[in-house]
Amino acid sequence: MTVFDKVRTIDGSRSEFYVSESKAPLSTFNIDKYSLFPGFCDVHVHFREPGFSYKETIASGCRAAAHGGYTAVCTMPNLDPVPDSLETLRPQLEQIARDACIGVYPYASITRGEKGERLAALEELAPFAVAFSDDGHGVQSEELMREAMETATGLGKLIVAHCEDNSLLHGGYIHDGAYAAEHGRKGISSESEWRQIERDLKLARETGCRYHVCHISTKESVELIRQAKKEGTDVTCETAPHYLLLDENDLREDGRFKMNPPLRGKRDREALIEGICDGTVDMIATDHAPHSAEEKSRGLAGSAFGIVGLETAFPLLYSGLVREGILSLQRLADLIVFNPRRRFHIPLGNDFSLWDLEQEYRVDPTEFLSKGRSTPFAGQRVFGKCMLTVYNGNVVYLAEKEI
Repeated sequence: MTVFDKVRTIDGSRSEFYVSESKAPLSTFNIDKYSLFPGFCDVHVHFREPGFSYKETIASGCRAAAHGGYTAVCTMPNLDPVPDSLETLRPQLEQIARDACIGVYPYASITRGEKGERLAALEELAPFAVAFSDDGHGVQSEELMREAMETATGLGKLIVAHCEDNSLLHGGYIHDGAYAAEHGRKGISSESEWRQIERDLKLARETGCRYHVCHISTKESVELIRQAKKEGTDVTCETAPHYLLLDENDLREDGRFKMNPPLRGKRDREALIEGICDGTVDMIATDHAPHSAEEKSRGLAGSAFGIVGLETAFPLLYSGLVREGILSLQRLADLIVFNPRRRFHIPLGNDFSLWDLEQEYRVDPTEFLSKGRSTPFAGQRVFGKCMLTVYNGNVVYLAEKEI
């Protein structure tokens, strides 16, 4: 890791960055050419360690994040062991302390083993976890979710919900829409998502819980959250780049297109875009979910759910939304910097990234620093190349080949 030596700003049109390990500059950046952004924050990533380090590690996940301009991430708890007590969270905390080059904020689970049967040790976990989530599993019991919300409220912590009603899944693995019908595929209904959001919003109103919804993907979810906000419910939500830029019409018979929730219909995508524009959707998270090449090689039916996203999120969003006039650059910054940090109480220190917004290239998974390579955007032309990422005064990514 290169040491960030100093930043010098010269009055007028020219500003320069000196990046070095000594007094002599290693690299000089003329800011006339590049754009400076505060460190991005992703509240939904899977770094797979402990338990599944063949997919990703704290170290490789952090490198990937830094490559994408992210200086803070929140890591989901579907690990082995599941962090449902201080004892089972401690291995992850130790790995973060040893291997993280950016800010890594772990979730603890809502329930023991994420099995949805009884609460995790929320009181002892609260000082060490950014929030509570059973991501990868919806909490099926209304009674248990109410208990979780009441406990989290007393502890001043967020409940962060993966909303999925198992009784409505019926073995589906893509959206229950036109593509599934035409190709004889098992579909996941939109109701499986929005029905549980509807339940949880009621519970959040009744308990006063600070509530956050993971990776929303349906038009009904957007409308339910919009109405709940109007009624004063303390709710926020996220969506992901792939739900804003792709829909079921883009599906291919390839595991690169399989994630949970699945790519929905065109009207769902349009509703999500409306939601990020009008403030209903508070933030964009990547749901970075790396798997091995073999696990993603079994087509739509057999591949594992999940794609990678940390290294492509900003170029995709900038190219597909900002350059297309759908979203302002300031609004994008709200969605990937300020809103997530504010909601999750994640500080923004001396963190920033430097981007060449005019550089055009194709997304090439072989250049990823993540162990994961599976993305539906492989080969897509985008604008925006990360040149430098600084966390806490230290250079954590430097595009040396581009200087």
